[in-house]
Amino acid sequence: MIRVAIIGASGYTGSESIRLLLGHCEAEVSYLTALPEECGPAEKVFPQFRGRCGLDIEPLDLDKLSESSDVALCCLPHKVSMGFVPKLLASGVKVVDFSADYRLKDAAVYERFYAVEHTDRENLAKAAFGLCELFRDQIRGVNLVANPGCYPTGAALAAVPALKAGLARPDMVIVNSVTGASGAGKNPSAKFHFPNMNENLFAYGVGTHRHMPEIEQILTSAAGRGVSVLFQPHVGPFDRGILSTVYMEPAKDVKPRELLDLYRDFYAGEPFVQVCDGPPLLKDVATTNYCHVFPTAVKGRIVAFSAIDNLVKGAAGQAIQNMNIIFGLDETLGLR
Repeated sequence: MIRVAIIGASGYTGSESIRLLLGHCEAEVSYLTALPEECGPAEKVFPQFRGRCGLDIEPLDLDKLSESSDVALCCLPHKVSMGFVPKLLASGVKVVDFSADYRLKDAAVYERFYAVEHTDRENLAKAAFGLCELFRDQIRGVNLVANPGCYPTGAALAAVPALKAGLARPDMVIVNSVTGASGAGKNPSAKFHFPNMNENLFAYGVGTHRHMPEIEQILTSAAGRGVSVLFQPHVGPFDRGILSTVYMEPAKDVKPRELLDLYRDFYAGEPFVQVCDGPPLLKDVATTNYCHVFPTAVKGRIVAFSAIDNLVKGAAGQAIQNMNIIFGLDETLGLR
């Protein structure tokens, strides 16, 4: 059994990781850690695990973690994670990191969007980017995987087939996404207080969202040429999920059927990407590691839709998919 530690286990992605790993036949949760004020028996912190997880969530003890674990799912915030990852790797523990600290290969871009110095450029250079469907071969056997952001996952899976095939122009890709309130994390805030969030919808991060350069990096790498992205996120009054609509200028005349056939060929054999006959619904992917995609052409534009669960395919599920690939397992284990 692969022994899995979860750092930052008290948050949404930590609890999702526990939930999924409890159904994994080749891995087990071996160690749970969080801030001291968020510690306690896992079944009390998360009553849904009563009778299923007997571990305590405890303050981090690096020696205990390294002795008890083969891999760590690092659910720490941006800017914090890179202070722990080098120590984990030095202790012989493999890492799947949920933060943005190892996603952007250009440290200068990271420093501009996250307003902090990158202090672990050595491991940044070695990290594999963990969007499994696009970069699987780079993930196998590595020690550090940067788990992609939730928005970039849905946007890239919707856009890449058309860009890679040369059917879409790379000079202006527009991504419009709506996420559920869980995307803001567990800590409460006035904006996400129920009376403000309920029956509400709002945009944020206009032209400045930190996932925009990540989306550009993925699309540029997959397409083999520079791609410019305008990304606009929104938050809606629901718990989980991200619905993305991607608008692309066609490089030539393209028919809806041609796009549908292209996407079905591109994702043939991919266990977690389903190409649909029409725009996807968030409820159809809720609590799953699936991405539902639908491309079409309308009024001289390519429009591609995707739906994912931001806490699963956008976070914990994709991390476990990455973990499975690292250790040479069937990547669907624990995720069906």
